[in-house]
Amino acid sequence: MVAKEGDFVSVDYEGRLEDGTVFDSSHRHQGHVHLLEFHIGKKQVIPGFEKALIGMEEGEEKEIKIDSKDAYGPRDERLVQKVPRNALPPEQEPKVGMMLIINGPNGEEFPVNITAVEKETISIDLNHPLAGKNLIFKIKLVGINQPPTEHHHHNH
Repeated sequence: MVAKEGDFVSVDYEGRLEDGTVFDSSHRHQGHVHLLEFHIGKKQVIPGFEKALIGMEEGEEKEIKIDSKDAYGPRDERLVQKVPRNALPPEQEPKVGMMLIINGPNGEEFPVNITAVEKETISIDLNHPLAGKNLIFKIKLVGINQPPTEHHHHNH
């Protein structure tokens, strides 16, 4: 059985940068494996990750390299913005490299990185921390299963 678009898959993975830094892994919970589960084709994960899984067999393992354009996209320097320092909660002393959580228009939270701190303003980077980076994933396709509710929709 091989994975195809529309399948619900469970994946054991480790993601690292080209310099070897592991940025994410299904083993990051103190030895407790937290498999990544998602539907292929629903854009729940980055495009390169989905592409790599299609055609893999259950139990198969491989290492893939995902170009930044198929991962979190290129860095966009226009997303580096200056905000007045007093826009921050006063109890936090801003430091370069610190993560702030800001609220988006629909109440969603997203992390931004502080890239510069000046007397009156700070610069924040709204790019995803992995934007512009090529990623290397070790993936193992642990399971393929169709959620039971979807069986009658199949047109062969």
